Amino acid sequence: MSNTFRTKKRVEFGDTDMAGIAHFSNFFRYMEIAETDFLHARGLSVSGVFNGLKIGFPRVAVACDFMRPARFEDVLDIDVTIEEIGRKSIRYRFNFSRDGKELAVGRITAVCCRTTADHGMESMEIPEDMRRRLEGK
Repeated sequence: MSNTFRTKKRVEFGDTDMAGIAHFSNFFRYMEIAETDFLHARGLSVSGVFNGLKIGFPRVAVACDFMRPARFEDVLDIDVTIEEIGRKSIRYRFNFSRDGKELAVGRITAVCCRTTADHGMESMEIPEDMRRRLEGK
């Protein structure tokens, strides 16, 4: 749907197990870091005020498939693409690689929500200006 955005993440010592391999759970953090970098590059944020509304994108689905391990001090390339933008939701794809070799593929589906007066959350359509920025227009 949109152009690929690339960012990098170094595997830190605290991300690894006793064998020096990045624990699978860290890939979910890496996806959020890459998503944040992607959004900042488009002048957006995963949570903040947009057009006077407090808007956030809580996750409704996450997944990651692993092909090869990532190890301490590896520098991962993370390619972020938008697979789909619905009326209220967005689905990202994250391709992890190192030196051109695929390590993992992850996905996040998030729903656009506004914070209500009682501090609850309510889904809403993605504002048109935000949609254009997400699409890189």
